[in-house]
Amino acid sequence: MDTINMQTPYFLLDEEDFVKNTTSFQNALKKYFKKSIIGFSVKTNSFPYLLKIAREQGCYAEVVSYTEYELALLCGFPKNRIIYNGPMKSKGTFIDALENGAIVNIETKREIEWLNSLNASKHYNIGIRLNVDITLISPEDAKHDKDDSRFGFSAENEEFEQALKKIKSISNVTLNGLHIHRTSRTRSINFYRNLVKYSIDIISKYQLSLNYIDIGGGYFGIFDNKPTYNDYCATISEVFENQQSKDLLRKTTIIVEPGNALTASVFDYHTSVIDCKKVGNKVFITTDGTRNDIDPLFQKQDYIKEIIYKEKNNGNITKQIISGCTCLEFDRLFELTNSPQLNIGDKICYKNVGAYTMCLSPLFIRYIPKVYSKTTKELLREEWGATEYVAQCKM
Repeated sequence: MDTINMQTPYFLLDEEDFVKNTTSFQNALKKYFKKSIIGFSVKTNSFPYLLKIAREQGCYAEVVSYTEYELALLCGFPKNRIIYNGPMKSKGTFIDALENGAIVNIETKREIEWLNSLNASKHYNIGIRLNVDITLISPEDAKHDKDDSRFGFSAENEEFEQALKKIKSISNVTLNGLHIHRTSRTRSINFYRNLVKYSIDIISKYQLSLNYIDIGGGYFGIFDNKPTYNDYCATISEVFENQQSKDLLRKTTIIVEPGNALTASVFDYHTSVIDCKKVGNKVFITTDGTRNDIDPLFQKQDYIKEIIYKEKNNGNITKQIISGCTCLEFDRLFELTNSPQLNIGDKICYKNVGAYTMCLSPLFIRYIPKVYSKTTKELLREEWGATEYVAQCKM
């Protein structure tokens, strides 16, 4: 089936591209580290079929809420192949994860208190998240006045040390991991160099004996003229070499939690023109897609896109404003200047829209769209309508 005949609007998943991205990152990790884990960032794209492929590729599921924990289980991840982060853990799933060998990183003070509810006759391992101030550790990669982070425990005051003391006071719990995730403005290798240096300093200062360092996500990896998976891994490895920390690296598992780096390129979004009208000296083009689906935070200025004309008219239109299907005036995606006129039935395909899009699409006016497979041409998810919505509500 030609994708042009699939019913718009829809997302198109390129499974082969996802496998290629995952394999490339895994190969880079194996090149530099004796032990490594990819924790697929579920929050970046929680589409169940994609999670199934990630599991088959040997990834762990990196989840940040009790809902994502339950989703990972439904998608076939064993509990001991889940990385449980974030503040939105429930006590029940927190304890269940620890009881069953998941990698769990403490994010909140209440989680430290929950450790006291564990079975006193058993022993447990736990990690903790370190607060990272980019302005402090890597100012050239910082946003400065917008760069404070609310996540993790700060070692720049007493919070981190106090958390360590409380954990160490629980006799059947051992701190064996450090979670240092932070995404910088630049996503540069320089930032990861400074991030790992900072973590090694903290490990040394508090004499931590760790089984893993969870570096988190925030990588490029798939775009031209940007750092590659290999660049990131080589830089992280060099830091351990330069900091006389070869022993730490040899015995420590390096965990990464890529989302954007694996998923951005693997989804396209296909839309059709459904209306054209002139207002003053402008032509407004309405499509059956919406900015809500590919830019839900309304931050992008433009998109990587392909326009597929049924027929190109002679002559160009001075200005065309391409808009979405919702009743919001600002559901406008981009403008065309001095370009062939778009007509009803023409297609617009948006590229590289797999990260922080599908999982943020709202149930607003037009519910979540179809998803097709590029490889098999199968329908992987039906469009949601009123029936699916009402099924979850009391009437």
